[in-house]
Amino acid sequence: MTSRHRGSWASLTLCALALMAGAQPHRAARAAQPTPDLQVQGEYLGKLSRETLGAQVIALGRGRYTVVFLPGGLPGDGWDRRTRAQAPAVTEGDVVQIGQGGTGWSGEIAGGKIKGRTAKDAPFELARVTRVSPTLGARPPSGAMVLFDGTNVNAWQGGSMTPDHLLENGTRTRKAFQDFAMHVEFRVPYKPEARGQDRGNSGIYLVGRYEVQILDSFGMEGTEGKVQDCGAIYWQKAPNLNMCYPPLTWQTYDIDFRAVRRDDEGRKTRPAVITVRHNGVVVHDRYELSGNTGNAGRYPETGSPAPISLQSHGNPVVFRNIWIVEK
Repeated sequence: MTSRHRGSWASLTLCALALMAGAQPHRAARAAQPTPDLQVQGEYLGKLSRETLGAQVIALGRGRYTVVFLPGGLPGDGWDRRTRAQAPAVTEGDVVQIGQGGTGWSGEIAGGKIKGRTAKDAPFELARVTRVSPTLGARPPSGAMVLFDGTNVNAWQGGSMTPDHLLENGTRTRKAFQDFAMHVEFRVPYKPEARGQDRGNSGIYLVGRYEVQILDSFGMEGTEGKVQDCGAIYWQKAPNLNMCYPPLTWQTYDIDFRAVRRDDEGRKTRPAVITVRHNGVVVHDRYELSGNTGNAGRYPETGSPAPISLQSHGNPVVFRNIWIVEK
């Protein structure tokens, strides 16, 4: 499934989406200033002999990087999900040198290109690409409730907008929900020297009980068994694939959720079920939730309607184009 270009199959995806039947506000988020690291970090695509090769360059601050090479292409766009080669890189003058103490892969990054050689001395050349989620800008279908479109925060308790009309985290919906399909667009900050859970942390608390994690996990292999990474059902299930785009890139979640059901005696008769598409790729497919997740335990798992929250975790994660279809 490719999401590199907006026009490839975006219209089909948007049609499918259309058919899918409080904390206090904090300071406005600030966009990172352009730096040499930002010009280097990102995704690259090209050829290794006759095969496609992808790469993700992760900025670590102060001119240091990790470069991950992905045979077949990029995540969700050709990568085989198994093979990867990783090498450190560091800025030296006007170029970034790859392979300083690495695993045999070497090369340099300059002018939006990576030129190098594999551990077996095979040459390759990659060019920087910018992928766009195929569901970015998805319009609410008929019957949807618009929760945020940049004009006001009326649907949010304690909601706050940035000067450029983006929704800040640390808020929850005024209305309670039960079963629904939801579209959310989010952007994580650029924090190259941060590590782990301080790297753009937020989350979507579904009906106050289950968290879909938001984090800058771009290019990362994961920590804590990956159940804390972006796209994870927090502390319960890792995403099937790390579909993170680089920080400061707009990303999408398309979530289909069905609440738990209980009988008149309170016995669980059906678990809550969730499907999550991250940047258009399914990372959870009708997963049956085993109970409340992580810190998202504001409400007992009764199945009754409850608000949806955007977690504040001290990071300037922002949101736009949020809508929901109740079922």
